[in-house]
Amino acid sequence: MAVANGEIRVMSYNVRSLRDDRDALVRIVRHAAPDLLCIQEGPRFVRRRQAVARLARDCGLVVIAGGGTASGLLVLGGLRVTVRRAYDELPPATPGRRALGPAGAVVTVGGAEFALASAQFGPDAAERPAQADELLRRLSGLRVEHRVLAGDFRESAGRPGWDRLAGELRDGYPTAPGGSEFTAPRRDPGRRPDAVFVSEHVEVLGCGVPDDVTDADYAAASDHRPVLATLRIPVG
Repeated sequence: MAVANGEIRVMSYNVRSLRDDRDALVRIVRHAAPDLLCIQEGPRFVRRRQAVARLARDCGLVVIAGGGTASGLLVLGGLRVTVRRAYDELPPATPGRRALGPAGAVVTVGGAEFALASAQFGPDAAERPAQADELLRRLSGLRVEHRVLAGDFRESAGRPGWDRLAGELRDGYPTAPGGSEFTAPRRDPGRRPDAVFVSEHVEVLGCGVPDDVTDADYAAASDHRPVLATLRIPVG
């Protein structure tokens, strides 16, 4: 799929540790042709590095940030992406729970510089507002004007963690719907825990679950459907 001049395509996808139909997942990503792919629940255990490298290669991308250090969060990028700096780090975890990322980078695409992060909220809803504050703090701490946050937030608009993010960043789908709204569950989805958020001056040209993929491929590839955001970010 060709990318129009000035457009940047960011995809967010919870891939469920590649436990489903990997070929269907690769077809979906290749068809969307993202410049940047933010993954949640990537491979974390046996032969993790090899699995991540193979996934990136098969999708026509390279690994930019994340993996085991960020507990399964990844950022993959295409040939148009120049990496200025990358990071993946674990925040403090509640005893007995797994800490989650984020993984991110400062990149330029077509001359536009921005900070990007792949993130996932934890399973405890009570902890999510604090996790949202930490994500926002880390992104703003990169001191880059334009910011993109993509992830699986395990809840939707109207919940405290999500609303913390939406109070500082703009939710891509209601800003410029482009495709379907709901991302989970895999069959007959009716919830939207997955999203791409952007900072003030990032223009959202369209955001949503791509409609030009079969339900069979979506259901086979993962228990979530991806979100694809087409953005225009100021240059200079």
